Amino acid sequence: MFQNLSERLGQVLTRLTKRGALSASDVAEAMREVRVALLEADVALPVVKDFIDKVSAEAVGEKVIKSVTPGQMVVKIVHDALVEMLGGTAPAEGVDLAAPIPVAILMVGLQGSGKTTTTAKIANRLMTKNRKKVLLVSLDTYRPAAQEQLAILGRQVAVETLPIVSGQMPIDIAKRGLDEARKGGFDVVMFDTAGRTTVDDEMMAEVAALRDLIKPHEVLLVSDAMIGQDAVATAKAFNDRLAVTGIVLTRVDGDARGGAALSMRAVTGKPIKLIGVGEKVDALDVFDPSRIAGRILGMGDIVSLVERAAETVDKEEAERVALRMMEGQFDFNDMLSQIRQVQKMGDLKGLMGMIPGLSNALKQAKGLNVDDKVVKRQEAMILSMTPKERRNPDLIKASRKQRIATGSGMSVADVNKLLKQHADMSTMMKRIKKMGGPSAMGAMINRMGGLPGLQAPRGPGGPPMFRR
Repeated sequence: MFQNLSERLGQVLTRLTKRGALSASDVAEAMREVRVALLEADVALPVVKDFIDKVSAEAVGEKVIKSVTPGQMVVKIVHDALVEMLGGTAPAEGVDLAAPIPVAILMVGLQGSGKTTTTAKIANRLMTKNRKKVLLVSLDTYRPAAQEQLAILGRQVAVETLPIVSGQMPIDIAKRGLDEARKGGFDVVMFDTAGRTTVDDEMMAEVAALRDLIKPHEVLLVSDAMIGQDAVATAKAFNDRLAVTGIVLTRVDGDARGGAALSMRAVTGKPIKLIGVGEKVDALDVFDPSRIAGRILGMGDIVSLVERAAETVDKEEAERVALRMMEGQFDFNDMLSQIRQVQKMGDLKGLMGMIPGLSNALKQAKGLNVDDKVVKRQEAMILSMTPKERRNPDLIKASRKQRIATGSGMSVADVNKLLKQHADMSTMMKRIKKMGGPSAMGAMINRMGGLPGLQAPRGPGGPPMFRR
C-alpha cells in the first residue's frame, strides 16, 4: 500500500533531514520532487497543486529556517498536510449507526469494484465488533447469480440474508427487506445494489429511486483503489447524483500508487470510511488519516499493528508458547503455532510497514525477502513431520529429511534451513532463560531472525535482527 509513493517521498525528505540548514532553494527543489512523486502516484492535479502550495508556504517560513532541525520540521509539515488531504485529524469513525433501528445502509458502486464482498465484510464487522444483528438484502437482479453470491457470503460470515424470490424487481425486494428488518428485530439492514460497467443515467435513476424508498442513513460508495483517477471520477459522479455519505476503498493492499486514496476526500468532500486490505472476511480497516500519513512517510502505524494483534492473536495460546520458550522448551509444534498466529494477522509486508523504521531497514537490507509464501512453505514442512518429530527435532536425520522434503514439495536444503532456524531460536531461548528470562528478550530480537516469513540475505549484509 502506497509503496512507490512512500519510497519517493522517503528519499526526498531523508535528504532534507540530513542537512544542517535549509535554504529556500533547497525547499523549492524538494517540493518539485514531491510534486512529481504525487503525480506519478496518480493523485489528481488540483489536489497536488493545493498540497504543494500549502507545504511550500509553511516550509520556507522563518519558523523552519531558524529551527535547530529544519529538515524534521519540513517532514512534520508534509505529514500534517497529508493528514489534512486525507480527511483531517478527527477520529476515524467507520460506519455511522447513530439512527433509529433498523439502520439502513445503501451500498453503491460500479460492477467489479468488490461491492458485494465488501457488503459482507462490513456486515461481519458490525456483527463481531459492534454486536449488531444485521440483515443483508441483494437488489442486484441483473448480474447472474448476484443474489446467490450475497447469500453464500452471508452464510460464510453467519449473517442473515433476505430469502430470494425469483422474478421480483429491485423496488419490491427493497420493500420486502425493510419490512423483514422491522419485523425481525434487526439493528442494521444493508442493501447491495446492482453495479454497471460505466456510470449511466439508467443506473443512477434506479439507485436514486431505491435511495428515495429506503431513506438510508448511510450511502456508501465502494470503489476500487487500483483504477486510480477513474476511481476519483466515479466517486464524483456518484456523489453528484446520490449525495454519498462515505467511501469504501477496496484492493488498497494491491495499490502501490495511492492516488485514489489521496484524491478522494479533496475531490468529493466525502470521507473515506473503510479500506479493504485483503481477501479475508475480516480484511477491512477503518480509514484513519493520521495513521495512513504515517505509513506513507515511513513512520509506521504501531497502533494499528497492536489493534490487529489484539483482534487476531489467541492470547492463551501465545502465553502458552511464550512460557515454554522462557523455560527453554521450543519444539516444532510451538513454531507452527507462531507461524499460524502471524498468518492470522495478514500480509507480512503490510505488517512490517506498520513498525516504525522497519520498512526502511528492509529496503536497505539488500537481498532480504519478506514473503508470505515463505510462511506457507515453513508450515508445509512442519506438517510433513510426524507428531514425534515435531516434539523431538533431534530425530530428523537424513532419510527423515528426504521424506519431509518430498511430502512438502520442498528440497532437503529447505528442510535444513528450517531446522537451523528452529535450532537458533531454541538456543537463544535457553540463553535468555540463563540471562534472566523476559528481561533479556531485547537481546534475542537483535541477534536472531526467527520471525516466520523473513529470509535473510546470504553473507553479513542486512541489519542485525535479520542476520543468520
